[in-house]
Amino acid sequence: MSEWEPEEVVIREPRPWGRIVVFVLCVAAIGGAIWYFRGRMAASVQPQMGLASHVRSDVSTAGDSLDVIVAWQFADPGRGGRPDSVRVEVGVEGMDPLVDLISGGQRTDTLRLAAPAPGTTAMGHSCVAGVYGSRLWRETCTPWQFVRPSAGVSPAPKVSRDSVVKDKTPKRTAAKAGPVQILRIIVRPSGHQVDPDVGGRCAAWQEGNSGRSVWVSVNETAVPECMGPNGKPTVAQFCAFAVLEDGSRVKTENSTNNPYCEELFRVWVRERLS
Repeated sequence: MSEWEPEEVVIREPRPWGRIVVFVLCVAAIGGAIWYFRGRMAASVQPQMGLASHVRSDVSTAGDSLDVIVAWQFADPGRGGRPDSVRVEVGVEGMDPLVDLISGGQRTDTLRLAAPAPGTTAMGHSCVAGVYGSRLWRETCTPWQFVRPSAGVSPAPKVSRDSVVKDKTPKRTAAKAGPVQILRIIVRPSGHQVDPDVGGRCAAWQEGNSGRSVWVSVNETAVPECMGPNGKPTVAQFCAFAVLEDGSRVKTENSTNNPYCEELFRVWVRERLS
């Protein structure tokens, strides 16, 4: 019987670079997972934290200027929505915009622009963006318009003699027969904010409702199709009055038998002419 000889088994030492590859792959997998979930969390938090909403403008005249009061909202401060500061921009076509940087706790700001010339419309915008640390987040903008009607004596509108205002002075008791010389045309209101007709909704409504008025409350509230992004009507009502050569104040024909113009006329006749 032959002597049994054990089988030789060779055990190789593991290669050192194999361990390195495994380690690198593990680190890459962990890093990728962290990057993915941080990106998902940032995407869900960013709109809540940084984006202003309900940006609205209220525009009014102040002498030869326009005061633009901008209001906005951010997310609930308790949920991280309050910015460190707020950047507010107001601009009009053809002019450099005005920019203001204010405290993050404020929700309104007023900026003053030059008023448009008579007979023109200022096409403007108001933008609000939150600033977190040194980072400016994406801004939210809302367009607006301000109409400033022209006033003059040419072409002269028709005058309703029934609307002559009687005065204690004999020369102003009534309009005499014959041609009436108009010295001055007065338009009220002297300027008014209107919203852009986004998508032509108001124009389409008026075309389909030619016999109906758009107004719920003149120059304040209109039918839903004629209300714009700032909560203002997309149309405006103006009234024209006249000062005659004898000093009489009258309504023009287009502003007669209009309750809105009647009220403005009563206010106007109590004013002193400059």
